[in-house]
Amino acid sequence: MQERVPWWGLVPAAAAPVLLIGGWTLAARQQPVRFDSTSGTISALAALGAHDRWLMTSALAGLGACHVVTALALRPFPRPGRLLLGAGGVATLLVAAFPLPDGDGGSVPHTVAAGIAFVALSAWPALSWRRGARTPAPVRPVVALGAATVLLGLLGWFGAELACDDGRIGLAERVTAGAQALWPLAAVVASRRR
Repeated sequence: MQERVPWWGLVPAAAAPVLLIGGWTLAARQQPVRFDSTSGTISALAALGAHDRWLMTSALAGLGACHVVTALALRPFPRPGRLLLGAGGVATLLVAAFPLPDGDGGSVPHTVAAGIAFVALSAWPALSWRRGARTPAPVRPVVALGAATVLLGLLGWFGAELACDDGRIGLAERVTAGAQALWPLAAVVASRRR
């Protein structure tokens, strides 16, 4: 890897976790009835019946855009991983565009977009490794595949919580989405430091 990640790649990579965590925090505070972040999903904060739903919708749209721009900035990384990260960003934009309906109903477009986003954002490090003495840590096979394993494991936990519905869906989703937002930042920072 000869080329470095450009300085501007730090901006979207750093903004992604801030938008996500700040968005779910502010949106939860705006709900007229106390919102339980352990059991309530991020999507519920952007659902059609949510109070000030624009907060979480804007945060999701910004997060998706950040992932797309970060994928463009990671040009020293292998193309398949960058494409998957970008696809995860586009799918996140679609999650914002297709909110859940008011009440307990579901939405097929929302569910499909969220599923694609979660899988792509968990799996992209597995396609982003390269061997070489001068390769930065996030691109080394052990680190990249280890990151993908952790992210996919968290996604598995979230999937299990969705299936069991035992009151920790929101927690599992936030841990998974938070880790997915932080890994691109770690990859950019480590790649710039070499």
